[in-house]
Amino acid sequence: MTLLQIFETGLRSIFSHRLRAFLTTLGILFGVAAVITTVAIGRSSADSVKQRISSLGTNLLTVSGGSTTTGGVAGGAGSANTLTMADVAGLRDTRNAPDILAVAPVDQTRATLVDGSQNWSTQVSGSTPEWLTTNARSVASGSFFTTAEVNAHAQKVVLGSTTATDLNAKIGDTVTINSVPYTVTGILTSSGGQGFNNPDDTAVVPITAAQDTLVGGDPNAVQRILLSARSSDVVGSAYQEANQLLLATHHTGSTTPDFSIQSQNSFLTTAASVSNTLTVLLASIAAISLLVGGIGIMNIMLVSVTERRREIGLRKAVGATPSDVLRQFLVEAASLSLVGGVLGVVVGVVASFIVPKVSTIGMTITAAPVVVAVIVSATVGLLFGGYPAARAARLAPIETLRSE
Repeated sequence: MTLLQIFETGLRSIFSHRLRAFLTTLGILFGVAAVITTVAIGRSSADSVKQRISSLGTNLLTVSGGSTTTGGVAGGAGSANTLTMADVAGLRDTRNAPDILAVAPVDQTRATLVDGSQNWSTQVSGSTPEWLTTNARSVASGSFFTTAEVNAHAQKVVLGSTTATDLNAKIGDTVTINSVPYTVTGILTSSGGQGFNNPDDTAVVPITAAQDTLVGGDPNAVQRILLSARSSDVVGSAYQEANQLLLATHHTGSTTPDFSIQSQNSFLTTAASVSNTLTVLLASIAAISLLVGGIGIMNIMLVSVTERRREIGLRKAVGATPSDVLRQFLVEAASLSLVGGVLGVVVGVVASFIVPKVSTIGMTITAAPVVVAVIVSATVGLLFGGYPAARAARLAPIETLRSE
């Protein structure tokens, strides 16, 4: 038999049992659709995280304090207040760190904001005017608080666009933060954030006021220090200058520093690694359904071999070789799997348009996972159809005809 005749015979057999063939392809269909959608969601999440980190600027450095140890359990970086306002002053000195453009101390806490009948819980940061430069942000309306207002412990607050919208707050409103009144002086320009850790859902107050009424503790201690290098080309130099200065002033060895410095590149690398790991994990779980679909194909093909023993015997009796029978059943198995794969791609692509419209979940489909999914689906059909095809090829014509 020619290859064209083998394909024709195999496809004719599939179309003669349309319902069974369709149900068989469902396992592959759902498997491929699940793989494509999970990879698309993972890719979209990774892109979103990278965009948010990059929006802060590639010249941002974050200095965190050391870690605490309670009951033999070490806390995370920044759990110990080992950074002080003296460190901030030292880093601001251009003689010590000429490549550092701006330095902003930060104390953070989560608090409830109330404006009239509206209330909203968000992250409140106590800082200085340099907060705008280090975070690459700007004010859309009103103004940011000044250094003089920081020194005066002024109870002023600048709101993110999302926070202002949820509170229905305007410039000049009095917003209470943990029952302490603050006057709204500005609203930040939206950075396009959404979901968890939304950069537009924030409030910034003078660090002195935050230490007085919100954070408490030692007024000379700070949780974090944000540094902005003069350009992305000197980030490495700014890192070294900050590291050497803090090592010298903290009197700790280079092997046991009580602080850590992270750049945006390190955040990007970590975020990409976590996102890729989660994407691979989710895709691996989804790929299990491909295995289930392959087992379903093997089961149906074994049933088909049993049902078509007479057909196989007649084919061999009139001259079909075992290899002809083998190829015919492989064509049938691969066709079922390939059709399921193509339908799975269609379902995955349709889902990528529908899901973002009805939910906050983003999906980014690229060509690579689609091509791989189709190839894998066809391969699954060949692998799981191999045993039934080999079994059909080994049948003896006289035995199959006698059994009928």
